[in-house]
Amino acid sequence: MRVLIVLSICALALAAAGGALVYSGVYDTAATDQHTAPVYWLLKTAMRQSIRSHARRVDVPALGDASLVTRGRALYGAECARCHGAPGIAPEPFALGLRPTPANLANTGIEWPPADLFWTIKHGLKMTGMPSWQFRLPDDALWAIVAYLQVLPYESPRQYRSMLSTAAATPPTATPSAAMSAAAAVGPGSLAAPALPGDPERGEHVMQQYACIVCHEIPGIVGASVPVGPPLQHMARRSFIAGVIPNTRDNMVRWLRAPEAFVPDGAMPNLGVTEQDARDMAAYLQTLQ
Repeated sequence: MRVLIVLSICALALAAAGGALVYSGVYDTAATDQHTAPVYWLLKTAMRQSIRSHARRVDVPALGDASLVTRGRALYGAECARCHGAPGIAPEPFALGLRPTPANLANTGIEWPPADLFWTIKHGLKMTGMPSWQFRLPDDALWAIVAYLQVLPYESPRQYRSMLSTAAATPPTATPSAAMSAAAAVGPGSLAAPALPGDPERGEHVMQQYACIVCHEIPGIVGASVPVGPPLQHMARRSFIAGVIPNTRDNMVRWLRAPEAFVPDGAMPNLGVTEQDARDMAAYLQTLQ
């Protein structure tokens, strides 16, 4: 009994000390400096252990096919090199200011198992600048990047540039920017999609991946909660979307995919939402009673 009392007192003391540190503002959160060594170690260790734990369930396909590596190199150059750099190529200036600094993936490609790399690319990492690519690239494209990461450590800058220029004549699958342009071109009439069922559980994740929380307060979703746009609480009860079209599931899909087609001067941007993502988001919004 005495041991439990001592442990409880210690736990309360640690919690009080942590709370005091947080509310004192002593810890420097400026990105001009790196975290302190203990905090950096804590974050890095928690990250690696989490990745190892979750990646155990990932089945790794064969990654040695040359065409897969070629596709992965092109995707890496288009999507990853901006933050991580490439052989002989520095990251873009904005990435140099990120803290933690994005890793040079030459070493990561050697040390990390393919399953860990795939899980990280697909799901991203909280408290870093690493995004989730799950809703932006298909799994086969993500595996192509993993395949290239196995080759990256052994590729010279000259080889990288040569191979990339050779493959330029046959570019990889459509990038998010291409998908966004395609979505921006459609109007309300062309968006009459078949009534595919939406998954509200997936829709909640999709809402986060399209950063809806940066403009809207959304029940159950943690984020910036800046009231730039209207709050989405009780969205399912509203009669109209943006005050212009009846609030039905199909209309919500149309609105999410091309809001400028309904309100040309509105603040709601075209985010390049795919049809399935829009259907899942619409299904989730219908749960907000």
